[in-house]
Amino acid sequence: MAFGKNIRTFYDGAWHDGDQMVMRAGDHGLWQGSNVFDGARLFDGLVPDLEGHCARLNRSAEALMITPTVDPDHMVDIVREGLRPYGNDRAVYIRPMYWCINGSELGVAPAPNSTGFAICLEEVAMPPAEAMTTLTTTSFRRPVLADNVCDAKAGCLYPNNARMLVEAQRKGFGNALVQDALGNVAETASANVWMVKDGEYFTPIANGTFLSGLTRKRHMLNLRADGYTVHEAVLTLDDFRTADEVFLTGNFSKVQGVSAFDDVSYAYGSYTRKARELYMDWAQTCPM
Repeated sequence: MAFGKNIRTFYDGAWHDGDQMVMRAGDHGLWQGSNVFDGARLFDGLVPDLEGHCARLNRSAEALMITPTVDPDHMVDIVREGLRPYGNDRAVYIRPMYWCINGSELGVAPAPNSTGFAICLEEVAMPPAEAMTTLTTTSFRRPVLADNVCDAKAGCLYPNNARMLVEAQRKGFGNALVQDALGNVAETASANVWMVKDGEYFTPIANGTFLSGLTRKRHMLNLRADGYTVHEAVLTLDDFRTADEVFLTGNFSKVQGVSAFDDVSYAYGSYTRKARELYMDWAQTCPM
């Protein structure tokens, strides 16, 4: 089932209308999970950090031992071409991806220079500006680099995130606040997480257990440039229980407020609003 609607697919050197079949039953990326993707956004005629998302796809591929085959600048050009039919009034999720086609002699390791490439464009609305979610704890943890490819945006990592999200939703919450192997807060099941305390911003320090998102980095740059104090820090669940505001950042919604963590409530406060405002102002410099 597709994520959005009005899909366009780049495959085998050309754009196609619709959700095209691109992977075969014997492809290593299907049965051994050697696949990576990235996600960018078109909204209001803007494509923030598109170049960074395309470059990160190639880094993710290398982390998973998949040979990248498309130069990031060329990938950006392909995406822009594919977006033109949507115009400036549509919100589109942009997902370039690689997968390995052939395996090694034993089948487990991906074979070098055996790469599939596609881009999927799907029309997916941006969440309302002040939409909020709720958080709870989860029994599942983020892996470490010794266990999995935490330095890649890899499909094989997402079943664990799905377990976190489903567990939280079964408890009646919108998302999960996730810990790393040491019990410190890492992220949520679907986005990076922030908290505000006494007028300063805090986000978990990137320690190799979660993907330090491009949107997260952009918020840090924007907030610091505007004179705010931003800390990357070791944070605990209790730190979030005593926070003044909590919000999420990621490509999908850019900023999403949090109204509750278990039985602790928060408002969509002025600092959450300021983070979104600064991001949207900066995004005006990234036209399609």
